[in-house]
Amino acid sequence: MTKSFVLIYGDAKLPYHVQEDPKRSTRIAIHVEPNGTVIVDAPPGYSDETVQRAVQKRARWITTHVTDAVQRFALVRPREYVSGEQVLYLGRRYLLKVVITAKPSKTAKLRGNRLEVESRTGDPDDIKGRVRGWYRSRARDYLAQRLDLLSAKLSWVDTTPPFNLLEMTRQWGSCSPSGRIILNPHLIKAPRASVDYVIIHELAHLIHHNHGPEFFRVLDREVPDWNQHKQVLDGMVEQLMNE
Repeated sequence: MTKSFVLIYGDAKLPYHVQEDPKRSTRIAIHVEPNGTVIVDAPPGYSDETVQRAVQKRARWITTHVTDAVQRFALVRPREYVSGEQVLYLGRRYLLKVVITAKPSKTAKLRGNRLEVESRTGDPDDIKGRVRGWYRSRARDYLAQRLDLLSAKLSWVDTTPPFNLLEMTRQWGSCSPSGRIILNPHLIKAPRASVDYVIIHELAHLIHHNHGPEFFRVLDREVPDWNQHKQVLDGMVEQLMNE
């Protein structure tokens, strides 16, 4: 169940939504979405008053991040899917090149610094579908490869867990109670080190199903600079999620 409240800080009145997160033990997590929406994850059983006090203590941080998010989001231009537009892949920028041909290839191709997409008409919806298909195919192959490799390196993982792709609006990944790893295909646009951080984060949930102190001790040990990778993802989220 989700509850909604309003944070008042100076002249600002910011709505926020609170949801119970069964994976949490003692920590309340506050997230500011790319569009400025505020989401609060609270452990089960926390009273409204406890959550509201925690949110009020971080009022300045929340207000600053909401303002920044709204400003960044406003500057992200919708994709037009035309030649010359930039696309991201594993943290690098490539130029989209649309090739008009009578017999277009079903898949896009990465050639040097260009992502070439063939089309009969050059219709943006057709190009968008082909680019999305290419991203999803690359995400499935690359993320499966990294999941295999990283699973083999972690002492608590006996076999590579099952995984699937799922487009999510506010998560890069998750770990189900049954141990299935779920990864956001948009992650294929992020730098390689940030991709590995997300995968290790989710693999850590195989032994610690919440975000308690023990979970973060594992993350600190396996990815000492994990917070830097998180900041990279947070700073690029509007670009990475932009279709």
